[in-house]
Amino acid sequence: MNSINSKAGLDALLTANNCALILIDHQPFQFAGLRSHDTQTILNNVVALAKSARAFGVPTLLTTVLEKQGGYLPKVLQDVFPEQKPIDRTFINTWEDSRVVDWVKKTGRKKIVMAALWTEICLAMPAIQALGEGYEVYIVTDASGGVSLEAHEVAIQRMVQAGAVPITFMVFGSEIQRDWARTDTAPALAQILVEHGGVVGTTFVWEQQLLATAAKH
Repeated sequence: MNSINSKAGLDALLTANNCALILIDHQPFQFAGLRSHDTQTILNNVVALAKSARAFGVPTLLTTVLEKQGGYLPKVLQDVFPEQKPIDRTFINTWEDSRVVDWVKKTGRKKIVMAALWTEICLAMPAIQALGEGYEVYIVTDASGGVSLEAHEVAIQRMVQAGAVPITFMVFGSEIQRDWARTDTAPALAQILVEHGGVVGTTFVWEQQLLATAAKH
């Protein structure tokens, strides 16, 4: 009998009910050392990722490391979850902090989506450990970044070899939306694309303008 491939088929896709999101260490110190991407791109993408999780009701955990030294999360990110105080750790590896693991267990979710600064350390370490403990880990590569392009890319290769699934921030929201007929969440996702989707967002606005013009005639 062939074993079921957990990374293929409908059940391999993310839904609002089967995943949880952990955002790790998007702090000033980490942004200062970011060299794989420009700072604004990563900030834009992680905020969009957080907004998507909020829109779909995906459990989301914010974490920092040595907050007094490394700094608070950017206000635009913290404002997505204003009621949440990030878990501040001393562990470099987020998954070694029992508060994080306990939070994940309480969600009951086995698909864990992660994004972090830096990719090669703060993302790779918890992703690899969580994979070894039976979780399915999805790494958001364009909401994460490293101290060099090589560091970022090699870390992704390492995590993929360990079994992680790489995705990007726009995939996260689109995969959970799945059907534009789901009108309870479609407007929120569309607004996120307008605010954070770059050319996709501007094209979307253009389409809406064309439809509005056509409706008048």
